[in-house]
Order: sequence, then structure tokens, then C-alpha cells
Amino acid sequence: MEWYDFGLYGLLAPVLASSFFPSSNRIAALSGVYAGFAIGFAMRPIGAAVLGRLGDRVGRRSVLLVSVVLMGISTVAMGLLPTYSLIGIWAPVLMIVTRLFQGFSVGGEFVGSVTYLVESSAPHRRGFAGSIANWGATAGLLLAAGVAAISTKRIESPHASAWAWRMPFLLGGALTAAAYCVRSALPEITHASDAPAKAKTGSPLWEAIREQPRVMAAALLFTTGYGIINYLTMAFLPTYAHEFGKVAEYQALRANTAGQTVALVTVPISGWISDRFFTRRAMLLAMCLAEAGVAWHAFDLARRGGVEGVWTAQLTFALLLAIWMGADPAMLSEQFRPEHRVSAHAVVFNIGIGIFGGTAPIVAVSLIRATSNLMAPAAYLIFAAFISAVGLLALRDPGRASWDSSSG
Repeated sequence: MEWYDFGLYGLLAPVLASSFFPSSNRIAALSGVYAGFAIGFAMRPIGAAVLGRLGDRVGRRSVLLVSVVLMGISTVAMGLLPTYSLIGIWAPVLMIVTRLFQGFSVGGEFVGSVTYLVESSAPHRRGFAGSIANWGATAGLLLAAGVAAISTKRIESPHASAWAWRMPFLLGGALTAAAYCVRSALPEITHASDAPAKAKTGSPLWEAIREQPRVMAAALLFTTGYGIINYLTMAFLPTYAHEFGKVAEYQALRANTAGQTVALVTVPISGWISDRFFTRRAMLLAMCLAEAGVAWHAFDLARRGGVEGVWTAQLTFALLLAIWMGADPAMLSEQFRPEHRVSAHAVVFNIGIGIFGGTAPIVAVSLIRATSNLMAPAAYLIFAAFISAVGLLALRDPGRASWDSSSG
């Protein structure tokens, strides 16, 4: 449910721009909101390093507990913040502070979940098991998209506009409390290499950099492209369609909700396929080519195709990304040794997703402003697919091998 909390910010960007920034310059207000989006993501590598060490040295479950508590507190705070009309410049400042805590939390959340799932599974089921982390993230984002669509429809009423945007964030507090109760009952995972790993006092991240530098670099390149693709297609596209395609915001969010539903069904199927029929690297390379192939036409549909065009573009992007999300978690987790797996995976994932994915919306808006070309985000997406493919080609694909033969 942390991804429900984190996803709300991106999906409600137009509403937050109106609430926390002056309304005189719409592009500047959107840029301010997406700057907050990027700042929150910039905290993710820091959270990855701190919480990754906790996961490698203390236990995988500890990361899951700490991260969900931090996210719940910051999300409730987001729903209680005063707006620009009440406290002026302090409104965006306080909003950014809450984003810092959210970003720190998410830095350890996803990879902690992936590691727990993959390590507790048999070699021939790691693809499916790892995909469940993305299935859970998709479920959270789907809920966020649905709630955001309902709340933005309510905002059109003058009586509800002052409070309707707050309710999704307050609901997130209750959801994370429930997630904490569930996670606290999970058993801790023991590994054959746990004893020597826990006896070490050095940084597991530095161990990974020293022992697996090529893998770290290739994984970082791959996740950089993945992050840009992810957030351009699933977080930025609804805003793009609303701001530049003149599609009603709730209509764009409905298409996004439908896309998340497609992903919810597709992600575990993709993980299962990666365990049985195709190598994970082959599947991911195919998705890089597909994303690059449809990018230009899909953004053109979102801009000029009306409601039908937005739905077509969003569903196409969602299907391709879902196949990617099914094969990706196990593929990356398999690259690293158990004694530093959480730290190494978390840092490369969160630099790629956090720094480059988190800045993707503001880079897209800046490219539009700099070039006066509304198709600039499509070109950025094609570039992202290319660099992700380059990173993939440099990674191994151990597939269904045992940990002993695939880690190293």
C-alpha cells in the first residue's frame, strides 16, 4: 500500500499545483509540483543505502516494517497540510518536507519486498515470486488512480474543492497501518550466507561496489531507462493528456485506472512466463523495442486523439510496462550476492527509478518549454528505451539456476 501513498502525488499533480503554488503561471505551478516529485525521488537512494544495510545486516523483514511506518506518517501529514492561500510560500516548503520522508521510505520498500519474495522461492518460481512485488505496487497504484479519479470529480463541486483532495491521503494512513499489522506477522528469512554476512561490520554497499562493479553499472543503466519509461507512461501521461490534449482530468485518470487494471492481471502472468518459456533478458529486450516503437504514436494519440486516443495510448503503455514489471524484479535480484543483495539492488534501482524516473515528468515539461514541441516527451521515452536495452545486454541471465551458481 506504500505505492498507493506515493502514487497519489503524481496522479493529483494538477490539483496540488493549484493548492500549493500561485495560480498565475500554470506551467510554473506544474513545474513546482514535479520538482517536489523529483525531490522526493532524490531521497530514495539515501533510503536505499540506510534501509538496505538494515536488510542485509539485521534482516529482510525489518526493512518492510520501518518503511511502511515512515510512509504512513508522511502521507497523513500530506493530507493535513495548509495550502498556499493560507500560509504562502511555506505551503510548498512543507509539502516538499513530506516528500522527503516518503522518498526515504520507498527507497527500501520495493527492493526489500522483492528480496524477501525471491529468496523465499524455489529457483523455478523466482520470476513469478518477484513479480508479486510489482503486482502489489500495481494494486496500490490502481487504488490510487481510482481514488484520485473520484476525488477530482468531487473537486469540480465548489463545496468540496477545499477538502476533497485531502481524503485520499488521509485514507493512505489507514491503509499503511493495516499493512504494518500484516507485515509484523511475517517470518524472517534465513540464508546459508547469513551468518558470515551478519558478522561483518563493513558497509554491504561498498562490498557490492568493490566486488561487482560491472554488474552495478549495467543494472544502473537498465533501471535508469526503466524509471523514465515507467513515470512518463503511467504518472505523466494523464497530466499530459489533460494539459496539452484538453481531455478532462477525470477522464484521463479513468484511462490510467484501466491501465493499472490491465497491469494487475498481466504482471504475474509475465513473471510466470519468465519462469517457463522465455529468458527474462529476452523478454525485457523485446519490451525496450516495443516501447520505442509505439512511443511517438501513443503520445500523439494522447494529445490529439481525444478521450479515445488517451485510452488507447494508456492501455498500450500499461500492457507493455506490465510485461516488463513481471520479468524485471527477479532479473535484477539474481545479479547480486546474498550478503549485499538488498543494498546493491536497492541503490541501483532507486538511483535509476528515483533520480531519473522521478525527474522524468519535470524533464518532459522542461523539454516542451525549451523546444516548444509538445512531442518532446515521446523522444525522451525513445531515448530511455535505448539506454535500458544497452544495460540489459551487459547483464547475465542466470534464469532458473540455483543461487550458488547464479550469484557472483
